[in-house]
Amino acid sequence: MKKIDEKLELEEVDMYVLFARMFADITKEVEVRFGQEGLDAIREGVRQFGLKRGQNIAARAQAMGHEISPEFYLSCYDMGRSDYFTSDDKVSKERVEQDFTQCVFADTWTKDGTQKYGIHYCEMIDPAIAEGYCSNFKCIHDKHFFKDGMCHFVFEMDQKDKE
Repeated sequence: MKKIDEKLELEEVDMYVLFARMFADITKEVEVRFGQEGLDAIREGVRQFGLKRGQNIAARAQAMGHEISPEFYLSCYDMGRSDYFTSDDKVSKERVEQDFTQCVFADTWTKDGTQKYGIHYCEMIDPAIAEGYCSNFKCIHDKHFFKDGMCHFVFEMDQKDKE
C-alpha cells in the first residue's frame, strides 16, 4: 500500500487555490490540443464569464437603489474579499483605483509554475466584468503580478461617452 505524505493529508486547500489550479490545467490541455485557437476560446470563455458577473454586479447595485457608477462598483461586487487578496482601493464618483499586493490566483500560478496559463484569466476577467457592469466602464490593468510583483487597476467611465 502506498504511503500518503502526512503533510499533504493535513494541508487544507482553499477553493481559490483549487480554482487557479483547475484553470491552469484546463488551459494547458486546451493549448496542447488546439493551439492558439484553443487559447483564444479560453480567453473568450473568460470574457463571457466576466460579462455575466458584471451584469450581476449591476443588478445588485440597482436592487440596492444605487446608480451604475464607479462609486458603487466595489460595494456591490459579487466576490467577497478574503485574506487571500490584499488591495488598497481608492473609490470616488468618477473612478476606482486598486493596487493589489496579494492575489491567491497569482500566488498559486507562480508557485506551480503555471503563470503562462493563468495570465489568460488575468488579462481578460476584470475588463470583462467592468464592461458587463456598464458598457462604457473601462478597466486599465497596467501592472501584473507576474512581471511587476503587484497588480494595478483603474476603472472609469469612458470619456468619449460623456461628450
